Amino acid sequence: MFIEVLKSKIHRVKVTGADLNYVGSITIDEDLMDAANLIEGEKVQIVNVNNGERLETYVITGKRGSGEVCLNGPAARRVQAGDIVIVIAYAQIEAQEAKSFKPRVIFPNETDNSLN
Repeated sequence: MFIEVLKSKIHRVKVTGADLNYVGSITIDEDLMDAANLIEGEKVQIVNVNNGERLETYVITGKRGSGEVCLNGPAARRVQAGDIVIVIAYAQIEAQEAKSFKPRVIFPNETDNSLN
């Protein structure tokens, strides 16, 4: 049996932009992606701490070291620059494996999204 578990989490990161006219997705600094074990195209859940909105989208790689976290397309209507969000990815794994699985959770600096 497979169960869904937390795989990756970027906890409390500042949104740097919201681009309504982009095709869609969330652009994330490649340093943050690496640290959280996220890959381009991976499905993620976005939780907006400022307004309680939740949405799903996929990751696009942003410029390394930029601190960029930009919600694109329709998601741009649910966040604005300066909002604090949590980015969550889940994985389906065997129940037995889940008992010892350790997710990758990072806590960037909320001021500039750096990894400290």
